[in-house]
Amino acid sequence: MQDRFQECLDPAAALRLVARGLQTATPRWGAFLPREKLHLGAPKAITATAHKLARLVYAMLKYGTQYVEVGEEEYERRYRQRVVVNLRRKARALGFTLVQIPMPAMSLVTMED
Repeated sequence: MQDRFQECLDPAAALRLVARGLQTATPRWGAFLPREKLHLGAPKAITATAHKLARLVYAMLKYGTQYVEVGEEEYERRYRQRVVVNLRRKARALGFTLVQIPMPAMSLVTMED
């Protein structure tokens, strides 16, 4: 019984447990974990998410910063921006030029009765 309680007091294990639960909790964290699972596999993705969470908690405790939820749209916009910058860098290194094709605005189709 004693070992079971000591396992619960391990901060790393607690952060991994929270990271596993964050997948469905918030859009930002819910988008990060599945993306990492594709690259690293489930166990390493959970550890990476826990590490990211630990850095966030550390900054909040040490510097008194506030956590601000940026929202799913903003997170996806930032992620896309990072991907484009990395693609441009890779294309330049290989001697190519990356050209963006303008995407038409998505229109909402409504069905009327």
